[in-house]
Amino acid sequence: MRLKDEVVLVTGGASGLGRAIVERFIAEGAHIGVFDRSAERLRQLQQDYGDAILCIEGDVRSMADNKVAVESCVERFGKLDTLVANAGIWDYSTSLLDIPEDRIDAAFDEIFHINLKGYLLAAKAAAPALVKSRGNMIFTGSNAGFYTAGGGPLYTAAKHGVVGLVRQLAYELAPYVRVNGIAPGGISTDLRGPSSLGLEEVSIESIDLPNLAAPALPIGRLPTPLEYTGAYVFFATREDIVPATGCFLNYDGGIGVRGLSQTSGGIGLAERFKDA
Repeated sequence: MRLKDEVVLVTGGASGLGRAIVERFIAEGAHIGVFDRSAERLRQLQQDYGDAILCIEGDVRSMADNKVAVESCVERFGKLDTLVANAGIWDYSTSLLDIPEDRIDAAFDEIFHINLKGYLLAAKAAAPALVKSRGNMIFTGSNAGFYTAGGGPLYTAAKHGVVGLVRQLAYELAPYVRVNGIAPGGISTDLRGPSSLGLEEVSIESIDLPNLAAPALPIGRLPTPLEYTGAYVFFATREDIVPATGCFLNYDGGIGVRGLSQTSGGIGLAERFKDA
């Protein structure tokens, strides 16, 4: 067990990729704190894993809630070795032209506050404990942090922000805390959208991603959530992480080498606005 007795806090860890990370880390021998806003999913996780995990309900947009999550982990397990900042929502590739003018402010705030500010607050809350343990932070990014067509402009911009956050924090916290990121590609999970765009009840599972995405992926299929978790284990293990900080792993099925499939994302705009 490569993470035996390490203490890990995972935000957004009660479902989807987050839950897969939690399950993998438990199998690797870690003690896990799970910070999530869904009381129902946290109860299910607690029933499934008992004393192996500590469940903390809260909102990643709240500094106070992030501090409670970190303090609870330290109180329960005596330390914190790794923060996995993972909570997020997707904008379902809603284009700029399709965002209603009266919802832009709310949608911007919701997506950026969860997907970017939530990471910043988690890092702020966890930094003192991680300095003490000479630990590390791992941020879940996205292929949208490097390439187009992985989301709409709000999601894409927020994930680009995560890349910058990793690099800046790696600089600011060195040599005490290593900070790295992982950029998964498509995953078929229960990932939801922003309520500001009426997408809070929409799950990415409603899209047939395995068949839709497979033709565009050089590896030939969509990875499962569990298949993404090896990268998190790598970055969390102290013996393997020594040379790495400020790194971002494109772990996306080869999206960056798929070549030119479409030269323009604006096909049809002239027709759309011909009477404008």
